[in-house]
Amino acid sequence: MTTDIITSTVAGSKRGIKKPELLAPAGNLEKLKFAVLYGADAVYIGGQQFGLRSKAGNFTYDDMREGAAFAHARGAKLYVAANIIAHNEDFAGMAEYFRELYEIGIDAVIVADPAVVEVCKQAAPQLEIHLSTQASATNWQTVQFWAEEGVPRVVLAREVSMEEIRQIKQHVTAEIEAFIHGAMCISYSGRCVLSNHMTNRDANRGGCAQSCRWKYDLFAEQEDGEQPLFAEGDEAFTMSSKDLCMIEHIPELIDAGVDSLKIEGRMKSIHYVATVVNAYRRVIDAYCADPEGFQFRPEWKEEILKAANRPLTTGFYLHNPTADDQIFGLPPKMASYDFAGLVLAYDPATKMALIEQRNHFRVGQEVEFISPTREKFTQRIEAIWDEQGNPLEEARHAMQKVNLRVAVPVQPYDIMRKEK
Repeated sequence: MTTDIITSTVAGSKRGIKKPELLAPAGNLEKLKFAVLYGADAVYIGGQQFGLRSKAGNFTYDDMREGAAFAHARGAKLYVAANIIAHNEDFAGMAEYFRELYEIGIDAVIVADPAVVEVCKQAAPQLEIHLSTQASATNWQTVQFWAEEGVPRVVLAREVSMEEIRQIKQHVTAEIEAFIHGAMCISYSGRCVLSNHMTNRDANRGGCAQSCRWKYDLFAEQEDGEQPLFAEGDEAFTMSSKDLCMIEHIPELIDAGVDSLKIEGRMKSIHYVATVVNAYRRVIDAYCADPEGFQFRPEWKEEILKAANRPLTTGFYLHNPTADDQIFGLPPKMASYDFAGLVLAYDPATKMALIEQRNHFRVGQEVEFISPTREKFTQRIEAIWDEQGNPLEEARHAMQKVNLRVAVPVQPYDIMRKEK
């Protein structure tokens, strides 16, 4: 991985900062394009085999070729997750799969199983291998072991603290990747058999039913005279963590030496991917441009909250999680904005934007436009016309193309969103 070295001179002091990679998820080709355009340095995806997100859109070989070409043309990289814990029958076709990924131009594969690592090394020796978080690497000796096995990057377990990352980077030269945002697994780095037990769907082979997020009642045998465990009306028992969010602690992660900052969410929406990636992009760039003068801006966190699916936590980074880091009962609805429309084209002469509808919107409604290249702006929709120029009161139909006048110039891939 190539990284920029940012040199800052403030008050006579000078130090080099290695700008980390911002790594984003994509569940399909459209999400990949949004991730790249909204600021990702690299994107990770799943193929139709050997990954842990069988319900994501996932990529055919043709999708991968188009995605790799799109990313590479814009200076970004493309990784493929092949991080199942493999059983005997899973190895059929695996060598051919890795050879095909190399021919397509995939930059690296993310692998968890030692035997799968060996298959990849033998079948496609020039294809870079990254060790998945599923391998539960929590110490520098494990990282060093995999580096000596020819694995140049290790995705740390989510259970590693900030201080432990600093200690790991003091001992190794291998690249370190760490999750900074998204869903947390209640089991150790995702190595769970609860789904297998309850639904016969193997969490470590791509079939997790997320049994931990179900709503449970808790019962206990009690002796005569003992008080009940819970008062009537208490929330049902659950095993669900709040979502990880480290946007306020990016400087600490960069200073600790993390080489790649990873966002979780291959099954998340386009609006989620674009919003979260762009918020972290702005924080990383601002800090690396002026480390000594950096100040966190509250609007960066506010952007995250517009797309957040669950309440937020810093996970294991700053302290061992407590009850305050868990969700009890049904999680509250967090996201405050819906993806209303996608900008397809803009005519500067008429100030008209061609919008592809993604959620219902209407005349008189206030909307917000976000873009990877300029600040967001809000406006009220004064009129809507269909493609033939007929006036409309609302855009009701999915993927319907309509025109509306915008207050600020826009461009393709800008997102129009509305408050819920």
